Amino acid sequence: MDINVNKHLESLTEIRSLMEKSSKFISLSGLSGIFAGGYALLGAAAAFWANIHYNQLRIPIKEFSPEFSLQNSFLLFCLIDALLILLLSIVTAFIFSKQKAAKTQQSIWDKSAQRLAINLAIPLATGGVFAIYLLLDGNYKLIAPSMLIFYGLALFNASKYTIGDIRYLGLTEIALGLINLFVTGYGFWFWCFGFGVMHIIYGLVMYRKYDSAA
Repeated sequence: MDINVNKHLESLTEIRSLMEKSSKFISLSGLSGIFAGGYALLGAAAAFWANIHYNQLRIPIKEFSPEFSLQNSFLLFCLIDALLILLLSIVTAFIFSKQKAAKTQQSIWDKSAQRLAINLAIPLATGGVFAIYLLLDGNYKLIAPSMLIFYGLALFNASKYTIGDIRYLGLTEIALGLINLFVTGYGFWFWCFGFGVMHIIYGLVMYRKYDSAA
């Protein structure tokens, strides 16, 4: 009797695992989070250095575009810096996810991956446009908290289609962003902690929990 029950439980577990693989993209690698956090901290260090020396980096912005109204080259530097961090993080995530997908025999671009990308991209794109508006409008103190909040919402929204633990990172990012709304003047450090330190911690936990056992 007990043997039959155990067999049924094992069968149900296997069915559940197969259903999860078909409905969720489980090839996210913890190494992606570690590298993304490292890129964020390196980018933040570059921005910190530029903030000190930006007087030496001034470029006449109007030479690039007369309509481009950023005040000085420091803001242009930070914009390029942020785009490089995003690009490196995406490329690294793709490389590690592709390697993990090959091990787990999962397609890198199946329906679950497409749903994940869409649910991640919509809040991210919305937050990106909002952050650019704040930048152009001169509301600099709201840029870091808005980036954290929208990024957290994107992670929480996408957690339905990938490893569920990512929702906790999303909730942490949202909490940091909300706190930063009231604790003004520390946006840079909140950004470093949210996008840098928390990504590294999350990546290490996910690597030990999922990748190292694979």
